[in-house]
Amino acid sequence: MPMEIAFSISQDALSGGEIHKSLMELQQLNYLDLNSNSFPDRGIPEFLGSLRNLRYLDLSYCDIEGKIPTQFGSLSHLKYLNLAWNRNLEGSIPRQLGNLSQLQHLYLTANRFEGNIPSQIGNLSQLQHLDLSDNSLEGNIPSQIGNLSQLQHLDLSGNYFEGNIPSQIGKLSNLQKLYLGRYSDGGALKIDDGDHWPSNLISLTHLSLLSISNLNTSHSFLQMIAKLPNLRELSLYDCSLSDHFILSLKPSKFNFSTSLSIFDLSRNSFTSSMILQWLSNVTSNLVELDLSHNLLEGSTSSNHFGMVFNSLEHLDLSFNNFKGEVFKSFINVCTLHSLYMKNNNLSEDLPSILHNFSSGCVRHSLQELDLAYNQITGSLPDLSVFSSLKSLVLDSNQLSGKIPEGIGLPFHLESVSIQSNSLEGGIPKSFGNSCALSSLDMSHNNLNQELSVMIHHLSGCARYSLEQLYLGMNQINGTLPDLSIFSSLKLLNLDENKLNGEIPKDIKFPPQLEELVMQSNSLQGVLTDYHFANMSKLDFLELSDNSLLALTFSQNWVPPFQLSHIGLRSCKLGPEFPKWLQTQNQFGNIDISNAGIADMVPKWFWANLAF
Repeated sequence: MPMEIAFSISQDALSGGEIHKSLMELQQLNYLDLNSNSFPDRGIPEFLGSLRNLRYLDLSYCDIEGKIPTQFGSLSHLKYLNLAWNRNLEGSIPRQLGNLSQLQHLYLTANRFEGNIPSQIGNLSQLQHLDLSDNSLEGNIPSQIGNLSQLQHLDLSGNYFEGNIPSQIGKLSNLQKLYLGRYSDGGALKIDDGDHWPSNLISLTHLSLLSISNLNTSHSFLQMIAKLPNLRELSLYDCSLSDHFILSLKPSKFNFSTSLSIFDLSRNSFTSSMILQWLSNVTSNLVELDLSHNLLEGSTSSNHFGMVFNSLEHLDLSFNNFKGEVFKSFINVCTLHSLYMKNNNLSEDLPSILHNFSSGCVRHSLQELDLAYNQITGSLPDLSVFSSLKSLVLDSNQLSGKIPEGIGLPFHLESVSIQSNSLEGGIPKSFGNSCALSSLDMSHNNLNQELSVMIHHLSGCARYSLEQLYLGMNQINGTLPDLSIFSSLKLLNLDENKLNGEIPKDIKFPPQLEELVMQSNSLQGVLTDYHFANMSKLDFLELSDNSLLALTFSQNWVPPFQLSHIGLRSCKLGPEFPKWLQTQNQFGNIDISNAGIADMVPKWFWANLAF
């Protein structure tokens, strides 16, 4: 039996090096996996084409550039070839790849390949998985793709193909997943109204047709898709579908397969909420429905959807023209987990919206609610009735006033984002008693409570769970309290507030902190190595524009962290050049201007800058 050799070095083990020609000596090599290393400014070595016993080759995520060597056409035993996600591989796909008669998997996604798909691709009779997505390929999709009788997965999306989708695709009876078209394509790829190829794809479970502009001319084509017996996921994104086209299909003569669970109709031209009524009549087991980026408005004047959408978990109605009355339609969808309604015309007050929405069983099932970018007024009401809620997003509305002190929060609440409103006051104590809370964003409001009070209110069981706290761009005053009690906090943003007073000498920052942003305040005093003790994970430090704040560290202090961002503009660092910066060699951004440094810039600083 011939000796088999496998070689696998992935995840940055060789980053910055090269694929060395000494590999040529391993003529029995059959498995070569170098994925997720980095070989910038280097092409694929031609000598790899001489490794005639190679069966598996993975060079994905390697930052390589240039062209695919034509010598790859000699790898007659190759079954797996992955060159995906290199971004800078370019040129045409070599016709010589059509010689790889044993090839079963070919991944070229997310590169810059251009030109036509070579017709020789149709020679790959063993191919099961072909992914050419997200390149710059153009021209017609070759009819020879219909020869790939073993194909189970075909992804040609994200390219610049034109003309009709070849009917030969209908010969791929084993095909399970098919992705065609391009986001914002302008409709260069079309269907032929006389084609019947979809009806032959009886194994198809996933179908995505993006920006097929003339899909709205053929009822029969859509009916063929609807009858596919195993179809689970269907996307008809940006296909110019309209109310008139869809609603003229009588539900009694048109039903999607019961297997359909995910349906994407986003970025079409629907205006009437009757589309929801129609969908409830032609689908029975939907789990996810996306109608975002349409022109939908009005009310369905019905709350019977709980009976027909009895498995719906995720509903996206973002970027439409709905008003608050639409919520009544979904109060009895007892399975609904996520509702996305951002960028609509919701202008009612938040307590009324949530009260109307809480009268049905959805209050027990809802886990995510996104109402951002509307014109919702009022303040935050009691939320405890939504017993399963985990995430609430209310960004960029017109909420105002103080959040009531006794407000109830759901037990499972993990994330609250209320940024860019006009809320006043501070943070209620109930937020600190929310034991699952991991992210709180109240930035860009008019909060004017003292920081020490806010931190005290958050110091209940939330001090163990909170990982992200955004309070920037408010009117918060006072100085910095001890924050070390927040044992899980990774990100703290307090920028552009009115923090003032001297920072106590004996406080510490949270030990898990990765990002600290406190720029544009009026903090005073001295930050020392004591304050930064045990902060081994700190990566992003931004303290700029605190002109009375000094950073004074011990002479030979070695920070426990490596910073990628150092922002200390207009702080007090001088007069000597800060010696502790010599230990920092990972930063990509540094600003130490106007920091009172009157010293020569040492040579080691320039060396670190070049690093």
